Amino acid sequence: MPPCYLDPMKTILLLLLAAGFASTASDPAGFYLWKASELQALSHTLAPKLNKNQMISEPLAAVHNYSFSAVLRRTSGEAEVHETHADIFIIESGAPTLVVGGKVEHPKTTQPHEIRGTGIVGGVEKKLGPGDVLTIPPDTPHQMKIEPGQEVVYLAMKVAQ
Repeated sequence: MPPCYLDPMKTILLLLLAAGFASTASDPAGFYLWKASELQALSHTLAPKLNKNQMISEPLAAVHNYSFSAVLRRTSGEAEVHETHADIFIIESGAPTLVVGGKVEHPKTTQPHEIRGTGIVGGVEKKLGPGDVLTIPPDTPHQMKIEPGQEVVYLAMKVAQ
């Protein structure tokens, strides 16, 4: 039986309604709210936590079959393929280029159902900017490229299929 995919915009709206940064004692279990001011402050909040690769992915919430992370990148990432998860990104700031599709160069399994490589051959480049929302289905090669001296901040949602 082929996998069932939800409409990407409906999935995003559902996830945004179900998860976020802060909850209070009266909020239902698994409810989180992201305030626009908190999203706009992500670059300053995450910058002190950058690793040697000039990237930080900070988990925010994990509920049922999905998780949310805040991400700051100042360098390009590796090519990736997630065999059992879809990615949904919401760009908060920056202007990265996403390479999607094609084939991963020098693929290596880095953990179960996760493949990484040095780049992508035959993919399509998509220029992204603040407010852009994108979905990457399972088994789809992708790579985020950052121009030297630039950065991107985005929310990354992983949805198990």
